[in-house]
Amino acid sequence: MDPAEDRRHSKRQTHHINMLGFVADSEYGIPRRCLCGGRVINEVAGKEDYDTLPGKRFFTCKNYEADGFHYRQPWVIGVQEELERLTKRVKEAEQVMGVSNLSKQIELVEEQVKILNEQVSDLNDQVSDLNEQVYDLSVQVDTLEK
Repeated sequence: MDPAEDRRHSKRQTHHINMLGFVADSEYGIPRRCLCGGRVINEVAGKEDYDTLPGKRFFTCKNYEADGFHYRQPWVIGVQEELERLTKRVKEAEQVMGVSNLSKQIELVEEQVKILNEQVSDLNDQVSDLNEQVYDLSVQVDTLEK
């Protein structure tokens, strides 16, 4: 065999193997588009495809061929991976937002509001006492003027 041809064949094989790896690595969660650019459709396998599991669902590339370069992923696995990804994102967001710290801060603010409400109530009592004293003084002044 020609060494140049052998090298080209080896490069084609390496490229093919790398592409299969890229496809396998990209199949995580619910696919939006296939690597070929094709639309991903929801496919339901008929009874003739699977005798034991009729109605099994797949995320499948519209241009699907069994060459390893197109998506055909079981629906359950895609949804499970997507839920895991979303759960991880929610946990990360909670850590960034500091949800546990927020609940502590809310409790502290509620305590401060309670204390401030008590102080406002005390101040209202003092104002009403002062209003009574002013009224009493005005009555005394009126009686002295007469």
